[in-house]
Amino acid sequence: MKGLAFHGAADVRYDDLADPKPSESTDVVVRMRLCSICGSDLHIYHGGLAPPRRLFGIGHEAIGEVVEVGCGVKRLKPGDQVMLPGSTGCGNCKYCAIGLVNSCERGGMRVYGIGRELEGCQAEAILVPNGDFNAVPIPEGVSDEQALLLTDSLPTAYTGCVNADIGPGKSVAIVGLGPIGLNAVECAFALGAERVYGVDRLPERREAARAFGAIPLEPATALEAITEATGGRLLDAAVEVVGAAATTALAIDLVGKQGTVSVIGAGLVSFEFPIQAVFRKAMTFRASVCSVQRHLPALVSLVQQGKLRPERVISHRMRLSDGADAYRKFDKREDGALKMVLTA
Repeated sequence: MKGLAFHGAADVRYDDLADPKPSESTDVVVRMRLCSICGSDLHIYHGGLAPPRRLFGIGHEAIGEVVEVGCGVKRLKPGDQVMLPGSTGCGNCKYCAIGLVNSCERGGMRVYGIGRELEGCQAEAILVPNGDFNAVPIPEGVSDEQALLLTDSLPTAYTGCVNADIGPGKSVAIVGLGPIGLNAVECAFALGAERVYGVDRLPERREAARAFGAIPLEPATALEAITEATGGRLLDAAVEVVGAAATTALAIDLVGKQGTVSVIGAGLVSFEFPIQAVFRKAMTFRASVCSVQRHLPALVSLVQQGKLRPERVISHRMRLSDGADAYRKFDKREDGALKMVLTA
């Protein structure tokens, strides 16, 4: 089959990959219809994996059609249209039972196209382990593009907002306005936030946040503007989506007493934590790791009701065969690149 393979830093190619071969009775094979590029895929693109000894498929967001099921699969059949949460679990332990696959007790959480244990989803076909649990039928009232955003981007944004304790009447800053950051703006409003600030250095992304109802701010002037707007009280919450030391520090600065900072940016390696400032404000700080299955029921309902329209962050629709160019555009933020969707 064909798919996107990682060859080294900034070297993703449309290449020949091995066809999926089920090895367990609970495995499922899905023919990909739509897949997308996630911001965390750029960590790989920038060299986050050593050059492989064999071709390795990447990507962890996809929907498609079931084409093969093992004899142990009970809930799915060929022809079913499914979405694939980016991370997988056993489906049987106590943590998977409540949707926390990141704490799976039987083999741990695995992510398509990242840990090399699972080939990626940016390919013509995908092997899904424990298919009854890890391949979710697309619900009625949810479009294909909405289902695609439900595999990772929207749940990640929602996790960040829930972990920021966002609720009715709260004031919030979303720091970083890529696709997940824009989804977080919408999630914050859906959770009841009264005022949402969108902080990003790129003017076009600030304008996108404005269209979502946020108050756009530049990072350099955000603290001054929010201090003035709140009479020095600052904000109730901040969600950091970049994964950088400077933006994490800014998120902490923007939140006032008894506030909450939630960090979902995955790129942060180390950070000099301002513990005195956090103590002084009696602040809550959370590293927010998304488990897609945890929040799918709530998110599907919000999408079906029209309260969330995650597909609005899609900027490009391209062929899988043009995936290398899609990665380049996304990395360079060319042509207003936000969410890049690829078709087989």
